[in-house]
Amino acid sequence: MKQIFSPGSEMSYEKVITRDDIAAFESGVVHEVYATFAIARDAEWAGRLFVLEMIEPDEEGIGTFVQVDHHAPALVGETVVYEAVIDELHKNVVGCTFAAYVGKRLIASGRTGQKILKKDKLKALMRNLSEGI
Repeated sequence: MKQIFSPGSEMSYEKVITRDDIAAFESGVVHEVYATFAIARDAEWAGRLFVLEMIEPDEEGIGTFVQVDHHAPALVGETVVYEAVIDELHKNVVGCTFAAYVGKRLIASGRTGQKILKKDKLKALMRNLSEGI
């Protein structure tokens, strides 16, 4: 694992909301707005951007948690800017806070966590799960 970041390191990315991101379940569309579960996915991506630069060829990241506080709606076609900040970096653990904005409007905030593991260890864990071990 490359030690290229430290607590306080920042990264951002932009996401344009599409119809695939709206609050819809098997029972149908709930609201034509950016769904909380889509925010969680995109927040995890914001933290993963750090991990992608930190991993060695024989390593991979795996999510450990996502916490989302959904503050305001965002509409299809709007651009969301995610700002992620590393707030925990200990051994193979990468924790980030995030804030998501449409313009100056805060739509969500929270934390995400990931661990960086050797690919072989991850494969063994998945194999054990599939074999019921």
